[in-house]
Amino acid sequence: MKKTRFSTTIEAPKEKVWRVLWDDSTYGAWTEPSSPGSRAITDWQEGSKVVFTASEEGGMYSVIEKKIPNEFMSFRHLGEIKDGREQLWDAQHQDWSETLENYTLTESDGATTLLVEMDIPEEHQPYFAEAFPQALAKVKELAEQ
Repeated sequence: MKKTRFSTTIEAPKEKVWRVLWDDSTYGAWTEPSSPGSRAITDWQEGSKVVFTASEEGGMYSVIEKKIPNEFMSFRHLGEIKDGREQLWDAQHQDWSETLENYTLTESDGATTLLVEMDIPEEHQPYFAEAFPQALAKVKELAEQ
């Protein structure tokens, strides 16, 4: 497992970047490069479950570990969705269990730095190294409109 960091600077206030990240109307757009068809089903409250899906049958479920509006969101990944049902990770994906995915926004002079820190198993590093910067570029594009 390796903690991996991605960041971008966005010419927009952190409140707008936050909305782009977590509004239903934009979530699927910015996650498209790393997870086509992705949706997040949740009420976005700290302690709530989040179901991340890219299809009706598959995905993963997590909990919002910590939320500070417009500043910080942390997800703890708990298990996968298989055949439309929540279940603990199978042996092939066990290394994802209890991993964290954190989003930190800091604003300075009207620009927002978005830092994403993720626990990623070694074998998935190349995929995320290619796809996640594309997702952050989409966040930037949407927030700067």
